[in-house]
Amino acid sequence: MRDYVVEGNTVRELERIYREPFSKPVSETVKKNREKAAHMNAGYVAFLLLMAGILFIGCTAYINLRNQITQKQKTVESLQSKVAAIKLANDEEYDRIMGSVDMEEIKKIAMNELHMKYPDSGQVSNMIESTDSDYVRQYKEIPKK
Repeated sequence: MRDYVVEGNTVRELERIYREPFSKPVSETVKKNREKAAHMNAGYVAFLLLMAGILFIGCTAYINLRNQITQKQKTVESLQSKVAAIKLANDEEYDRIMGSVDMEEIKKIAMNELHMKYPDSGQVSNMIESTDSDYVRQYKEIPKK
């Protein structure tokens, strides 16, 4: 039986009594299979626990690795900023030293006090290959002609 409520000019259904849906009769085998599927056996529970444990360990290891990577990135950034600061200080000190050197004074001392002079044209020999670096290492004696 259905109960109806009249509101205004329409009839609205307030409550419907439901019965079992129309279905075919189910065999005993199907009922047993459904019951068996609804319950978890010990092997299945053990498998789920094992997988949950492996997942937990994997996630923990991943988080630890990410933390280590982050810490190492911060260390690298810190060291890079220190290197940049040291290079800047080094360049400033070099500029200060080079600014304080008077090349004319060095030339005057070399020529007057140490009796040095510019070489003659026959005294200069270009047997050493030029490199882009600021200095040359001598591994053996320079041959004389």
